[in-house]
Amino acid sequence: MIKVFDLWKKYGSLEVLKGLSLDIVGGETLVILGRSGVGKSVLLRQIIGIESPDKGYIEINNVRLSALSSTRRLEFSKNMGMLFQGSALFDSLNVGENTAFYLRQHERKLKEKEIQKRVKEALEMVGLGGTQAKLPSDLSGGMRKRAALARLIVYRPKIILYDEPTTGLDPITAMQINDLIVQTQRELKATSIVVTHDIKSAIVVGDRLAFHHDGKIREIAPKSEFFKLDDPLLHQFFENAIIPEEFLKDQKNQRQ
Repeated sequence: MIKVFDLWKKYGSLEVLKGLSLDIVGGETLVILGRSGVGKSVLLRQIIGIESPDKGYIEINNVRLSALSSTRRLEFSKNMGMLFQGSALFDSLNVGENTAFYLRQHERKLKEKEIQKRVKEALEMVGLGGTQAKLPSDLSGGMRKRAALARLIVYRPKIILYDEPTTGLDPITAMQINDLIVQTQRELKATSIVVTHDIKSAIVVGDRLAFHHDGKIREIAPKSEFFKLDDPLLHQFFENAIIPEEFLKDQKNQRQ
């Protein structure tokens, strides 16, 4: 469904993406793991069209994004949504207005009653029912993530990109966000790409896992095979990570 081919991106003298290639299957959740600052978020910005590559291309459903006019690209991007690391809520709008923002901007035929119905449903889905009047400043970090996710759910995108969705959250809140990602993928039947350095999160939400290193995808495999890969750099990454004991036990039982 999504094809990334030979993608290069440079900022001044700093090369961030160095010929990165990747295929994402429709309907899957692909998790891209890697250390902070290696360009994982840059890849998401390329896919959603916030930035353009210096070289290479991205195709979605066999449509090459660089070949589209700005008007066609805008229409095409309506099928995509992104959960930003900092949530990116509009501070001057309350939760209900933030959630309704896309519908009011792009779904002009919708009546206000239908907009309010969809806002209510989206907020209830993420556990924020009844918070429409609250401002983003009234919310905790976890609630802000939920509100940002509701803003995506409300317009039902087919492709969802998550940029470090659990960063800065306590373990219980992080697990709640992980569960919401799984629930959202299941209900919307979306194709999801999750960028993170949180291995526990990757295990919960991912169908396949990829390892981003030195501007390229170094390894990629189904979740059940990923931790068996014999790659010294990948194992070095694992050494500094917390991998749930129950998952390691399952892996051991599968090998026996």
